[in-house]
Amino acid sequence: MLDFLWTLQRIGWMDVVDILLVATIFFVILYLVRGTRAMTLLRGIILLIILLAILSTAFRLRAFGWLVDRALPALLVAVPVIFQPELRRALERLGRAGSLLGRPPAHQALIERTLRAITETCRVLSRRRHGALIVLERETGLQEYVETGVTLDAEISPELLIAIFDPHIALHDGAVIVRDGRVVAAACVLPLSTAFLEDRRLGLRHRAALGITEETDAIAVVVSEERGTISVAHNGRIIRDLDPDRLERVLHTFYQTQLEVRRLLLPQKRRKTTRK
Repeated sequence: MLDFLWTLQRIGWMDVVDILLVATIFFVILYLVRGTRAMTLLRGIILLIILLAILSTAFRLRAFGWLVDRALPALLVAVPVIFQPELRRALERLGRAGSLLGRPPAHQALIERTLRAITETCRVLSRRRHGALIVLERETGLQEYVETGVTLDAEISPELLIAIFDPHIALHDGAVIVRDGRVVAAACVLPLSTAFLEDRRLGLRHRAALGITEETDAIAVVVSEERGTISVAHNGRIIRDLDPDRLERVLHTFYQTQLEVRRLLLPQKRRKTTRK
């Protein structure tokens, strides 16, 4: 107890800042990996490190301690490889925060028109049991996936999307990518997610929707060909069994934060322009 009190007396304000900084880093790491497969891996690594530390210090095993000392640097090198998707997602989030400062804000009416067109399209396709995969590009560019499909660059409308996903049309087998209220390309190839492999209700369209949202900040809307159900994928997670009205509310919710941030930034940029 006296040693603990003596340690507390020697802690200065810089030590407090140092501790808070380390705690913040660990909090951010845990926040980024929560709800993902990396959480289980991280838990296993932490338990392994604790177990190795206890065995090497409590029982004074010299040979085992020497082995642990040599193995820990290799483990630190392996961590970025193991958590590569999560690290990439974190860096992309930082890049998106910076892009909000330089990119012009999306027009509210344009977003509303795009979401209405997608909702009406899903309403019709769900009733007809026609499969569909629609990806909404946001801050992260999807040009590499656009180049895998057929370029259209047409103004979005329910009629156009319904025609594209007609089973008799060659373009229906693939994803449609929407950017700034325009259908950029159709029949695009997307990366497949390996998550939820045990869930047999997830077909290739759902796995592609999860895959693209795991790697980017895009929003993917899926209509099941077998059951006619509507799903939305975002940030590596999927919301299933939506009706068209709820679909529109969910899409508005995903865009609400982005619109609020840009509303806050826009007056600041205007003030700077006026001063100049």
